[in-house]
Amino acid sequence: MSFWHSQVSLLFIRIISIFVAVNMGRLLGIIILAVASLGVSAAERADSCGSCSDAGSTYWIRQLVDNGFRINDTLVCYPRFPRFCLNVYNWGDRTFNSFDKDYVVGTGKNWKLQAKSYSWLETSTMMFPKRSQISMHSDLYSDAGFSLSFMAVSVGYMWNINSIFSDPTKRRTFNFDFTCSRFAVNYQSMSSEGGMKITRFGEYNDGRHINYKFNDISIDSKTLDAYYFFNHRQYSQGAAYSYSKHQLRSAGTALVGVNFTEQRITMDFSGLPQEMLGDNPLNELYYRSHYRSYSVMGGYAYNWVLKPRRWTINATGMAAVGYKHLIDRAEEVQTRDAVANMFRVNLAAIYNHRAFFASCTLRSYGFLNYSNEIAHFNTFVSATVTAGIRF
Repeated sequence: MSFWHSQVSLLFIRIISIFVAVNMGRLLGIIILAVASLGVSAAERADSCGSCSDAGSTYWIRQLVDNGFRINDTLVCYPRFPRFCLNVYNWGDRTFNSFDKDYVVGTGKNWKLQAKSYSWLETSTMMFPKRSQISMHSDLYSDAGFSLSFMAVSVGYMWNINSIFSDPTKRRTFNFDFTCSRFAVNYQSMSSEGGMKITRFGEYNDGRHINYKFNDISIDSKTLDAYYFFNHRQYSQGAAYSYSKHQLRSAGTALVGVNFTEQRITMDFSGLPQEMLGDNPLNELYYRSHYRSYSVMGGYAYNWVLKPRRWTINATGMAAVGYKHLIDRAEEVQTRDAVANMFRVNLAAIYNHRAFFASCTLRSYGFLNYSNEIAHFNTFVSATVTAGIRF
């Protein structure tokens, strides 16, 4: 029984090692190698380096610490199973993170220290027949902070700048990005309550621009994208957005992927002045939208490299169309079907000089919901300014 228990344990460790090698990078690969050394049998601890076998089963870990975790150093005396894990990692790295070196190279550094500012706003426009519309946008929300990264692992802290200068709005954002040479996965969650300004409200003020503070609104959006880079040998998304590569020559790629979105929007107009409510094109005081969509995405991305290879300019555009569940306003359990539409546009400018780098990134995505009575278009726009050093 102990024999089969040992074999199942080793199989489980090997499966985890493969996942880490492909997805999480060298740091966690090292951790898995260390854990693996605790579970191998005495026979498996036989060292392929010959004379190193007498130095102990954990001698290779001390060697990694001494050489700065250069895991492919030929002088490291790996036991059999940790060496197997290393081979799996190297296979994953070659398959999912390799480039044409005439176009893309690594930075040669594992650490990054960054200072950054992050600002974002959201807009909402409802269009009705006869060119009547309701338009609004949020205040500009700003955060600032720093982060320290070692390969795929990053820690940091951001301060809410709005809370220093004004009354803070209830808001929350969360972003997760994973990018390798072949594909990227992005998840973004955003929610806010209040903090909007109505700039147009039907025919009120003869349909001209107004500036009315509107707090009876809440927006909650969750978006998950996964897309594939066709020209993954010559184009690097990481060179533009994670500063992990250098793009040496201009290159672009077609993109294809999938998107999942869930969004809830509620607006209560009952608190508006009576003179405004007389021009309400909704003909009701409460607006609610809740849906889930499943879409296919397509687009194109391009990196321009400006001589003398210190500047890289990126433009990425994607559009999606798919299937949408509209959840009924009165009965949460009832759904209706509709066509899903969304877009995503990213722009970035990166400056590299030796170990120093700086960048400005603009990101925007939007959603279109429409029926016979209304077309609702809402967008999320963000800007990030970053300065950092690699070491």
